[in-house]
Amino acid sequence: MNARVGVGIRDGFDVIESARKISGRRFRLDGYYEVGREKVLEFAAAVQDEHAAHWDDVSAAALGYSALPASPTFVALLGGPVLHGMSELLLGYDLRASVHTDQVLEFHRPVLVGDRLTSNVLLQSFRQAFGGDMLVFENVVTDQRGEAVVTGTTSMIARSERSEHSVEVAQRIGALVHRGMDTFVRNSPEQVELVDWIPTPATYRSTYSRAVGSVHECDELPSRTVFLTIGDLVRYAGVAGDANPIHWHPDAARMVGLERGVVAHGMLTMAYAGAFVTSWLGDPGALKQLSVRMSNPVYVGSDGPTAIEFTGKVKSIDPVAGTAAVTITATHEGRKVFGRATAVVQLS
Repeated sequence: MNARVGVGIRDGFDVIESARKISGRRFRLDGYYEVGREKVLEFAAAVQDEHAAHWDDVSAAALGYSALPASPTFVALLGGPVLHGMSELLLGYDLRASVHTDQVLEFHRPVLVGDRLTSNVLLQSFRQAFGGDMLVFENVVTDQRGEAVVTGTTSMIARSERSEHSVEVAQRIGALVHRGMDTFVRNSPEQVELVDWIPTPATYRSTYSRAVGSVHECDELPSRTVFLTIGDLVRYAGVAGDANPIHWHPDAARMVGLERGVVAHGMLTMAYAGAFVTSWLGDPGALKQLSVRMSNPVYVGSDGPTAIEFTGKVKSIDPVAGTAAVTITATHEGRKVFGRATAVVQLS
């Protein structure tokens, strides 16, 4: 079923009932994203991921890769088209103005240069709570063979009721975003409903990650401090295709209640967490799951770099599966950035 929506909301349109009708249905975004070598390099630079496998063919080959593997959260580049596509189905919501609360990425195999990625999105659940509407999306990202490469679960709070103030803010923020976004929206992919679709996950097991016998419960990962500026946020916004001006324009941030101004992207701080773990792990493809709950914003001022300190500890080991669970703590100005942050890693 072709699900492109081309009409506005009629008087008396029930936004909530419309969302409930979409819940539990999966839609494929027509078309694909082809992973390019330069984009992998740009993304690694934007998220300060210095693992050699993302930069150098020889280093990647030494870990058994046929092409450069992308930094773990690379699939964030698919987020913009997904939000636009689902906004067309969820009439009455502007998902670009939603609050991102939780993100879980399950990695079936690493994304490689040359892959053709397709988003297959499901509104997993919908409920009204906390003064807004809680939406949980699942995106199964498949490759050119139709196998699932990454499964992402995103939780966000959106509002179906818009006050005069919120409409004014949306208009003022929209005026800050370059006109190219209009072209992007007009040419966004169509959504095709999938019925009785069961994805086949790709398989990958690293033989170059840390050895099972070398990792123990309560082991601490080497700490890392990441420094970022508004320039870093602008770079990430450009590479990831996130045009939201709250990440680079202080007035826009204050319009939506961020009194101290510009804040870092939640997915950028998650990318830093992923790179923190894989720098210790050895093989970035041995990261099996990364899960975060956004808690406190990271404010970035114009008076100098902002620091985020990452620490981690091995919480548990599953000797049968050959995996370890790692807890991650990110601290900014004495406050924890994540309410929860964990990784599951494959040991060799």
